[in-house]
Amino acid sequence: MAKINEFIKTDDFKKEKHVPVIELPMQVKAGEEFEVRVSVGKEIKHPNVTEHFIAWIELFYNSSDGKTVYHLGKSEFLSHGESVEGPNKGPAHTEPSATFKVKLEKPGLLVAISYCNIHGLWENSVEVKF
Repeated sequence: MAKINEFIKTDDFKKEKHVPVIELPMQVKAGEEFEVRVSVGKEIKHPNVTEHFIAWIELFYNSSDGKTVYHLGKSEFLSHGESVEGPNKGPAHTEPSATFKVKLEKPGLLVAISYCNIHGLWENSVEVKF
């Protein structure tokens, strides 16, 4: 039986169009709040149309001891130009970018996963050091 990790992609053939980009301050201190920005399409903009869009981004944390993965948050992007007048005729679009306020007690790994309705699941990670 297949496992979910077999469907998660980490390398994008078009350089950053689907892979979530994780941005955080250069210096992070234990126990102090900081912002983590996760976006899709930083280098090459991802389409945000009724037929092709990023539906959500989730952020996880695994502490340096590796014992537990913590789900830090999820952001859904629900408007992609839909309208009663037809596809891409609507006045609202939600861009795939989210900011999470985080406080960590230990260094570890931040992992972001995003979902494209056409191309599936995408993952990226960044190490957090104090």
